[in-house]
Amino acid sequence: MVFMNQSVIIQKPLEEVFAQATDFTNSPEIMDTVVDVELLSEGPVREGFRFKETREIRGKKARSVIEVTDFEQNKKYSVRSHQHGLDLRYQYEFVQTTEGTKIEFIGELYTEGFRNKLMKPLIKLIIKKEDQDHLQHLKKFIETSS
Repeated sequence: MVFMNQSVIIQKPLEEVFAQATDFTNSPEIMDTVVDVELLSEGPVREGFRFKETREIRGKKARSVIEVTDFEQNKKYSVRSHQHGLDLRYQYEFVQTTEGTKIEFIGELYTEGFRNKLMKPLIKLIIKKEDQDHLQHLKKFIETSS
């Protein structure tokens, strides 16, 4: 179920934006709560590529393994994290425009288990609070670097 849907235009060429967005080691610079990223796969990002992300939320560290589930160079990619009955999926599409590179983002959340279904509205709010500004942070990061 879609619970976040955003877009942003970054005033840089498509190839540069896509390369920066898929360099997951940049996440601590882009996302407020991400404190560390450990790559679990070697080589270039592709479908099946995995990394471990550590977030600090309310003073506690939470780790999750994230997998790239769809990847088309300079066009789109999707990632998925599935743990504790929460299935979180983020999809990104990239399009070159006259103003720069447009990124369309969709966040989906699926829950398993009675407790998670009851807590779903609260879980959505927590995730939105953590990630709702990440496209704006990505824009600032890319436009001010290089």
